[in-house]
Amino acid sequence: MNDTTAMPVTGAIPGLRFIRQDIQSMHAYAIQDSAGMVKLDAMENPYTLPSELQAALGVRLGAVAINRYPGSRIEELKGALARYVDLPAGCALMLGNGSDELISLLAMACDVPGASILAPLPGFVMYAMSAQLQGLAFHGVPLTADFELDESAMLAAMREHRPAITYLAYPNNPTANLWDAAVIRRLIAEAATYGGLVVMDEAYQPFSSRSWLDEMRADPAANAHVLLMRTLSKFGLAGVRLGYMLGAQALLNEVDKLRPPYNVSVLNAECALFALEHADVFAQQAAQIGEQRSILIDALGRMPGVTPFPSEANMVLVRVPDAQRCFDGLKARGVLVKNVSKMHPLLGHCLRLTVGTPAENIQLISALRAAL
Repeated sequence: MNDTTAMPVTGAIPGLRFIRQDIQSMHAYAIQDSAGMVKLDAMENPYTLPSELQAALGVRLGAVAINRYPGSRIEELKGALARYVDLPAGCALMLGNGSDELISLLAMACDVPGASILAPLPGFVMYAMSAQLQGLAFHGVPLTADFELDESAMLAAMREHRPAITYLAYPNNPTANLWDAAVIRRLIAEAATYGGLVVMDEAYQPFSSRSWLDEMRADPAANAHVLLMRTLSKFGLAGVRLGYMLGAQALLNEVDKLRPPYNVSVLNAECALFALEHADVFAQQAAQIGEQRSILIDALGRMPGVTPFPSEANMVLVRVPDAQRCFDGLKARGVLVKNVSKMHPLLGHCLRLTVGTPAENIQLISALRAAL
């Protein structure tokens, strides 16, 4: 009897034998229970659609042919997004079931012998997870103490490992800052020397003062190997699960071959089209979040022992005397945030706070004062 047909070990859980050991040792992505809480842990847009738009969207969704596979409406959504971002000449755009799927597809596309993925740390956890799940090496390069890119360390790591993909989140999660554009240009130039890709992850673009898309327009030759990724989650459609990526058409064509057929549902596509038709509403919401971010940072800065960091996103990283105590105190008072203090040594004593509505932010500030 060969190995693949051997009897299962007595006492083993049926079906686990062929599941990779590294996966069995992993922890699933944790989502906190937010029932009855002021939910400020996941960087969601806190504003709902106005009631008249809710009604109009309901009519639109009710007319969708859900008995059919997604068809030409998906291409119409791609066209709408291309117009929304003013897609540069020579570039193409592809859709994903959130940015997470695009990150997975990129790892799959670049899975050649010896390939690896590199990103600054702390950063978005899915970069490392996508590498592990695809069997690629992941190289994390610590940021500086003030959460800036360590240029010399990044360049050294790129020269040593020659990563297939270098991820640069712009702004970064969870630190919420934009990195020095001159440093990023030099990292992009380094990747070009050995044929690597650079992915600019702009998940928080609606709240940022800058976009790398402007660099791609201004110097397309220097950014020919750069892919730019965004999501509609922070735009205001976190429940819709829609991400998109743009870059040189020749590159996108290859990655798009790996996309599962019908990966975006007709309901998701219709929601996204509707949102883009009312982009001004979401732009107003983003502006309100930006105003509230300033108010929140100012209030946090007035609290003894509390250090808020600059933010270009819809979240604020804050260092407190005791992160676990503050997290527990906030939760006991009905406010849910993210305790990131154990994610990376640079994040010691830190919490990540989503910017909420004015009422939610008042409650957060009051609860944090009490928890301190």
